[in-house]
Amino acid sequence: MAKEKKLYFCKNCGAEFSQWMGQCNYCHEWNTLVEFSVKKNASLSIRGNNISFVKRSAPVTIADVPLSQEERFSTKDPEIDRVLGGGIVPGSMILAAGDPGIGKSTLFLQLALRLKGSRVLYASGEESERQIKLRAHRLRSENTSCFLLAENHLEEIIKHAIELHPALLIVDSVQTLQSSYLDTSTGSIGQIRQCTFDLMRFSKENGISVILIGHITKDGMIAGPKILEHIVDVVLQFGGDRHHAYRILRAKKNRFGTTSELGIYEMGEAGLQEVRDPSKILTTQMNFNSSGQAVAVALEGLRPMLVEVQALVSSAVYGTPQRSATGFDTKRLNMLLAILEKRAGFKLGAKDVFLNITGGIRIEDTAMDLALTIAILSSYEETAVSSKVCFAGEMGLGGEIRPVQRLEQRISEAERLGFDAIFVSSYNKIPTHANIRVISAAKIEEIFNQLF
Repeated sequence: MAKEKKLYFCKNCGAEFSQWMGQCNYCHEWNTLVEFSVKKNASLSIRGNNISFVKRSAPVTIADVPLSQEERFSTKDPEIDRVLGGGIVPGSMILAAGDPGIGKSTLFLQLALRLKGSRVLYASGEESERQIKLRAHRLRSENTSCFLLAENHLEEIIKHAIELHPALLIVDSVQTLQSSYLDTSTGSIGQIRQCTFDLMRFSKENGISVILIGHITKDGMIAGPKILEHIVDVVLQFGGDRHHAYRILRAKKNRFGTTSELGIYEMGEAGLQEVRDPSKILTTQMNFNSSGQAVAVALEGLRPMLVEVQALVSSAVYGTPQRSATGFDTKRLNMLLAILEKRAGFKLGAKDVFLNITGGIRIEDTAMDLALTIAILSSYEETAVSSKVCFAGEMGLGGEIRPVQRLEQRISEAERLGFDAIFVSSYNKIPTHANIRVISAAKIEEIFNQLF
């Protein structure tokens, strides 16, 4: 019978200790160590009935390592392929997290059903096979090479994966996995840590890609130890406003590509549909008869998109002015308001300011600064901005309009959607072949004098 011993794991970084201490020696957080009972001789089998990783390796010089591009296979989902950098790398491990009910299980069940011709094992510890089948029926899709498994014991999942040897293993969710190596409850820090390590070894040694679906806490962090994000190859964040139809897929970490790409989906009756042209959707419901609206030409990765921004400026009637931003960083909003107050002379210190990025999406491109500033000034002056004008520029602390990257790509997108003019920084190199009027300015006062 396997002996048991006591170990302590740090909830923050996953470090292991043989005795309890008040402060973790690795991440220096206080009171984060939790006690677990571990079966000393228990082992998990990847290549048989015993789990012991006996594969030996030897050091080689870096010159002896062959240089080659990563082989990838397409997910048949253009948005996921874009975010991953072209597809899934065999033997990689992907962690996908998001709010409850946002559509994580739907997204990756769609992926499993689309990979026709490749074996996919979808293991769920949250739903039965019948529940998954009902959801697949609502998605109106079938795939005879997609196998379902309602199981949360890690050993059973790995045993079936060894027998099937699928190209992709999807586990929903990592918080429901249970390993016999630890004598603790499902979802505990130790269970999540151990199950992830075992799945990572299984993935690397067998060349099977693994997608782990995870939950997030109320603070927006992935549930479990922080080491979970360190050991996987890719961390995907799937989110959006549940009151809107649009969902955003981002990569927080990607060892095989960029983290700046963005995938956009629209939730419908038949599941999540890719949004091929987000600019048209995000700017079709604009009402330019009212003030406080402007169009920003943002860039997420290599994808340009036009986004409507709204601002409302009103007198503060409750004493302390309110600052609220939806889909935008509130600290950056405060910075823009301070620039307008200090450099341009607008008295906004006694005003309530509310900001909204329409469509329920969140954009992190700093080139949105100029459009946000114009929307605030439009509401402040009670003057509407033309519906045929868009903006791309970053605001500096001195009130200057700073240049942005890939200006030609932004101008081409605005031109494609029929805009007459685009305001940019005079510090950018202005293309001469554009069929749209490009208006450059160095200070925010210059644009204000032209528009208002």
